[in-house]
Amino acid sequence: MQDTSTATPTNPVIINTDALTQGKGQSCHTAYDVNRWSVDEIVALFELPFSDLIHRAQTVHREHFDPNAVQVSTLLSIKTGGCSEDCGYCPQAARYHTDVENEPLMKLDDVLAAAQAAKDNGASRFCMGAAWRGPKQRDLEPVLKMISEVKAMGLETCATLGMLKEGQAEQLKDAGLDYYNHNLDTAPEFYGDVITTRTYQDRLDTLDRVRSVDINVCCGGIIGMGESRNQRAGLLAQLANMERPPESVPINLLTQVEGTPLHGTDELDPLEFVRTIAAARITMSQSFVRLSAGRQSMHEGIQALCFIAGANSIFYGEKLLTTGNPEAEADRKLFAKLGIHSI
Repeated sequence: MQDTSTATPTNPVIINTDALTQGKGQSCHTAYDVNRWSVDEIVALFELPFSDLIHRAQTVHREHFDPNAVQVSTLLSIKTGGCSEDCGYCPQAARYHTDVENEPLMKLDDVLAAAQAAKDNGASRFCMGAAWRGPKQRDLEPVLKMISEVKAMGLETCATLGMLKEGQAEQLKDAGLDYYNHNLDTAPEFYGDVITTRTYQDRLDTLDRVRSVDINVCCGGIIGMGESRNQRAGLLAQLANMERPPESVPINLLTQVEGTPLHGTDELDPLEFVRTIAAARITMSQSFVRLSAGRQSMHEGIQALCFIAGANSIFYGEKLLTTGNPEAEADRKLFAKLGIHSI
């Protein structure tokens, strides 16, 4: 069951409400002036009256961003299925019996055609995802060509290829990669309930390699996998307390796929998802907070609340890797209703 209780968190702390309004918890000055947040502080944000939480998130959002501008990305699965990992949410894992087939790496011309279509539909960033535990060198070389060619089209480039070995981040940087996506998925204490084939530290090591060559980080997690509210707060604490928080923070709602272990998990209350967006905005005031997987199940009203709560990035198009996503025309209509413009 989802834990959305309002019980007082363990080790309660006094919250500085003026600092919260400015998106700040306990300040810890680093090279990037990162603000340190305890899990208890973030739980206390979740437990605020809804209107107070949204007001604070909106205040923080307006301090750093145009409140009516949303960054638009398109994600293409360039290598689908056959993954050796056991992520409990993922239909691309070879060990699960789903409708996703193991497919080879897409050809360059097909990827470029998809990138052009994304650009024509208003996307400013093109993300390429491959279902690998991590790329072998023979896998990486054609992807490097894809990145350089998409970059030449005037799009920002993003890739999610799994764990990176020494030297691979440097090759991606040289090819022109702008963002690397590698999610933490959930809090450390819940992680083992979802994934056993790679450790939390494996994920952090890949992020360190990406940061070391000055590629922007896209890193978030999945909400609604059966985690507690404290564990949702724990994920946000991990992200917000990085030496340099991710430039892009995708917040995914679990998309349940028959045949995966998490199919049948109790669905998350939509307003709890909105609270998660708001808490992410407050704790990571200068990051783009992205509505990612699961958006196809959200009513327009919930999506609107997410934008009010500080979400300012979406994936655009009819598919998100192997699961559905609102079509571009539906998104354009929603943007028009809300007075939102894309960037």
